[in-house]
Amino acid sequence: MAGYLSETDFVMVEEGFSTRDLLEELTLGASQATAGDVAAFFVADLGTVVRKHFCFLKCLPRVRPFYTVKCNSSPGVLKVLAELGLGFSCANKAEMELVQRIGVPASKIICANPCKQIAQIKYAAKHGVRLLSFDNEVELAKVVKSHPSAKMVLCIATDDSRSLTPLSFKFGATLKSCRHLLENAKRSHVEVVGVSFHVGSGCPDLHAYTQSIADARLVFEMGAELGHGMHILDLGGGFPGLEGAKVRFEEIASVINSALDLYFPEGCGVDILARLGRYYVTSAFTLAVSIIAKKEVLLDQPGREEENGSTPKTIVYHLGEGVYGIFNSVLFDNTCPTPILQKQLR
Repeated sequence: MAGYLSETDFVMVEEGFSTRDLLEELTLGASQATAGDVAAFFVADLGTVVRKHFCFLKCLPRVRPFYTVKCNSSPGVLKVLAELGLGFSCANKAEMELVQRIGVPASKIICANPCKQIAQIKYAAKHGVRLLSFDNEVELAKVVKSHPSAKMVLCIATDDSRSLTPLSFKFGATLKSCRHLLENAKRSHVEVVGVSFHVGSGCPDLHAYTQSIADARLVFEMGAELGHGMHILDLGGGFPGLEGAKVRFEEIASVINSALDLYFPEGCGVDILARLGRYYVTSAFTLAVSIIAKKEVLLDQPGREEENGSTPKTIVYHLGEGVYGIFNSVLFDNTCPTPILQKQLR
């Protein structure tokens, strides 16, 4: 054990005791104590996180996983993943502070946001975080001034047009601009050590992974020609975290492995990593939320009258949480949560 965990990080349950059993105990106890005024809360099965990790290692044995802190920064999750040896992908100063507070060394942190505030760059420099991403000249100039010893990873754009959450419209340099950026970095005495990409979240197009890895190979060759020590390939994230996804994680892994064998064969000296968030935590968390009201509403649509001439009705349920709170993923990630009835309404 690496010493990140303590007994206070867990509630241990008996073998065969499920998340649903735990929810029943918690909701029953809370309702008795508060006369039904129960706030929404999550229950996390950290064993699921561990199982996901071993699945990842089996499917992508050449890839080092880094956890994307912004996905879920719960201390228990961070400590479990640190104990398993993961690195951490941080987008800002607060996230770097958070993982360093639990003892994660700077060598296991990448500041993967290609567009950072100067204060964040200075924080990384002061606290030993040297691996930073960039995709434009302005970002490069900021790093030259505030963190000249940084090791830079050039983020390239991908064809993520079919992804549920595309990212290339705001992050990633085009292949045409990569040589200019690499030349600029060389003139500024900034070392570019690798290439990153992200095909977007919920990407159903397996060819996007192959094409992105092929594009990264081209940028590697550009960098090597200019004298950069290229040795890091960052595959990004967006991998599915639930069963029933349009494309299974195992299918994605198979395509990635084939592309790596072709463009970055074993023994080539390249350190391959990926930045995963929802893959690790989506299936581990269950939300308990109360139904606070229900009402009948008319399905007021032309041609929807029933045989007796009445308009069909449906039931609308109001929850104690909304899309501006815990359910924000409905707005931002195009998710559709699946409800599970814990107990019958009276």
